[in-house]
Amino acid sequence: MYEQISRNKWRSVLLILVVLVLAGALGYLFGYLFQGGLVGLVLALVIAAVASWSSYMYGDRLVLRVSRAVPADREQYPKLHNIVEGLCIAAGMPVPAIYVIPEEAPNAFATGRNPEHASIAVTDGLLKTLNRVELEGVIAHELSHVKNRDILVGTLTATLVGVVVLLAGWMRWGLFWGGGRGRGRGGGGGGNPILLIVALVAMILAPLAAQLIRFAVSRRREYLADADGALLTRYPPGLASALRKIGGSTNTMRVANNATAHLWFNQPSRAVGEGHSRIEQFFSTHPPIEERIKALEDM
Repeated sequence: MYEQISRNKWRSVLLILVVLVLAGALGYLFGYLFQGGLVGLVLALVIAAVASWSSYMYGDRLVLRVSRAVPADREQYPKLHNIVEGLCIAAGMPVPAIYVIPEEAPNAFATGRNPEHASIAVTDGLLKTLNRVELEGVIAHELSHVKNRDILVGTLTATLVGVVVLLAGWMRWGLFWGGGRGRGRGGGGGGNPILLIVALVAMILAPLAAQLIRFAVSRRREYLADADGALLTRYPPGLASALRKIGGSTNTMRVANNATAHLWFNQPSRAVGEGHSRIEQFFSTHPPIEERIKALEDM
């Protein structure tokens, strides 16, 4: 189990570094094409950083509002409060704010920039579907996201992906309006044709590659949260059983969307698992439930 946790952490770091290199390379090509030096790259980084900082600081409030989450009354949900508080004591972390979402689909998510400013939300369907041991497994998974600061990791990844997408968009617009190295400057330049070709290919493929890496990072963090959550409860079969029940549910989420899909315990959009295409799995923010169950059973 400890080896799996360590392996997933290093793979997440490696994937983030790959996106960083991709963003830097695209920034260099952008400056080369339009002879703007590092101005375009710096501007893109500033815009992406401001947007990500705003999302990181205030995004949890927006997600809770969009999800129609309401504070979980202690008298109405004593078992939920008891489970969260007990697991927080075991993990040595502050108790997050607890919310309930009026949805029949069994699901949950955690949000917040750090353990001191965290919230956890579960659906009515989750409380109705799972027994105590299974619910402990799901809550432990979400608390692991908070403890491991996965919101920070997700924000960093989104920032770098945003830089890549923004630079690619600028390059497309610049070329569309007749820009490009040496054009209209009377120098007859044109630059290195190989670099021009590389820039054109990168402009098309870089945003797709960055998004795929973002999804890969999200999937790695899910595996890590599964392993860490199982370590917290000391009972991997509980979380595995919860995954089976959630995967077998026929209810669909009404309040989730693609922007918040990575936050949920299970992908709230169309399930991506056995019988679905490889392309669908590439663009999923979560690993297939069957693979998550197998990883837990191997612990």
